[in-house]
Amino acid sequence: MTALEPRPAAAFISLPSFGPATDPLDVIGWALRTHPDVTMPSAFNLNGVVLLDLAAKAGYGGEVVFVDTGYHFPETLATRERLAARYPELTFVTLNAGASPDDGQTPGNLYAADPDACCAVRKVAPLQRYLKEKGPSALLNARSRDQASTRTDIPFVEDGSVDKGGTRRKINPLAYWTRDMLEAYAAEHGLPVNPLYFDGFLSIGCWPCTRAVRPGEDARAGRWAGKGKTECGLWEGDGKL
Repeated sequence: MTALEPRPAAAFISLPSFGPATDPLDVIGWALRTHPDVTMPSAFNLNGVVLLDLAAKAGYGGEVVFVDTGYHFPETLATRERLAARYPELTFVTLNAGASPDDGQTPGNLYAADPDACCAVRKVAPLQRYLKEKGPSALLNARSRDQASTRTDIPFVEDGSVDKGGTRRKINPLAYWTRDMLEAYAAEHGLPVNPLYFDGFLSIGCWPCTRAVRPGEDARAGRWAGKGKTECGLWEGDGKL
């Protein structure tokens, strides 16, 4: 096993007794001790902004990895810059920096004709390549149970995809936090939330495939609406991280 490969499952320390009321700071602290090479992918949604702040408070000083698909809202890119300025102790990494709809990565109408394929090329593949190169044993991410029906069973810690004989853990400190809790935390601490959030864009992805959420819908209902798709492929499916 090289230094760039995830550590095999046998090397993992037993999980602590986390429960629904466990403080996310305790989960993050455990992650930093157990997986000092942990890294954080982020799209800078409300959950991601809250996780960034909590992680910084817990002593995380690693990378925050963002994939520029070329289709992000300008507000998302501006939010990334505000966060980078607020947390200079973190290293903000942008993959595919400067990507655009006409960069030749995909046909111009692929997002409409085959959104799974578009996500696979523009979002999933760049992050997979980066993680294969870096080989972190764990990912710190901001998913929570109340975001969508597909996420209602997310635990604090999950052992996921196998890469070169190792298992990369996904650590979800916000698993049990509700949207009300996230909003309250962001307001209390003056966090730079994407302004589109306040226009009803509760989960913000690429502009061709994102709309505002309607009353009564879950937070991710505005993603790929009408396409029979609920995940980009990073966390679910054959190519998941």
